[in-house]
Amino acid sequence: MKKKVKVKVKPKVKPKVKSKSKSNPKTHDSLFKWLIASFTEEFFAHYFPDIPIGSYTFIDKEFISRYEALRESLRGDLFLAMEVEIGGELREIVIQLEHQSEKKDVSRRVFEYACYAWLLREKPVWSIVIYTDKAVWRKPVPDAFWYGFDSRNGKHFHHFDVIKVKDENSNDLIRKHSLLCKLLALKANDKGSDPEKLVREIYRAASEMRNGLTNDQLLLIEQWVNAYKNVSEETSDRIKKEVGMEFIATTITEHIQHEAEIKGEIKGEIKGKVEGKVEGKVEGKVEGKIELLESMYIQGIVSKKQFEAMVAPLRLELAALEEKDQEPGTESRKDH
Repeated sequence: MKKKVKVKVKPKVKPKVKSKSKSNPKTHDSLFKWLIASFTEEFFAHYFPDIPIGSYTFIDKEFISRYEALRESLRGDLFLAMEVEIGGELREIVIQLEHQSEKKDVSRRVFEYACYAWLLREKPVWSIVIYTDKAVWRKPVPDAFWYGFDSRNGKHFHHFDVIKVKDENSNDLIRKHSLLCKLLALKANDKGSDPEKLVREIYRAASEMRNGLTNDQLLLIEQWVNAYKNVSEETSDRIKKEVGMEFIATTITEHIQHEAEIKGEIKGEIKGKVEGKVEGKVEGKVEGKIELLESMYIQGIVSKKQFEAMVAPLRLELAALEEKDQEPGTESRKDH
């Protein structure tokens, strides 16, 4: 007789499903770009305290309009024209900031985009890469790219600054007055820290400073904490109520509507006064919404899909208003 052979069947194990918001690098890129854009002075004060800076302007829109083909790859990049004290005097340079959510050598890419930045303004370029990966680095990533050579000086390198957020301690960051530092505490080395205390301190500080914060900054705080907090929604909501921060707008759409209404009112008021038409206010509001959405898309705050969905009805509304202006018997505002 044949012996029966028992075959062990391994139980099926359901694969772990990662949260999209936690694993999507584009989400991280957009948030970090938004963070630095909202707290620019605090960023440089924290990481480069010995370098005085003056006035600055964001040139992302200008950069992308010139290099349209790079749009999708620029999600984690930020470009500023900034006055920096060099050799005892303020000089305008271009700041190139790039966020990386994983450890990898980006020296070639940094140099390539630095070249584009130089061509845009023909000013010296300061490149900075900020890493937020969780890896323990046994050796540092490259901070220079070999791009040239000559017989007298040998190799020529493009050097850039490298920042690793995990090298900082959450407990140290949360004690600083800077809101940027407090927010970074959720991405830093949290060994020995209490996640609930970190969230509480962020909301408490924001509540105390709220009269001096913009709607954009308040919304960023809410989006950032939601993305990186290590506490439950119930705990987060309870803390917000306890420190008086439950008023924060919770959706990007609410923020867009609020900011666009303000911008549209101002633009519409100017149009109405100059052109003597009530329609100027309506058209100004619509144009204000479209411009704000374009700005938020370029900064990576809203995705391409979100942008197209929200901007399509606005463009139709604007086209209808413009068509109405050109109807027979209707005096064109442009010709008034």
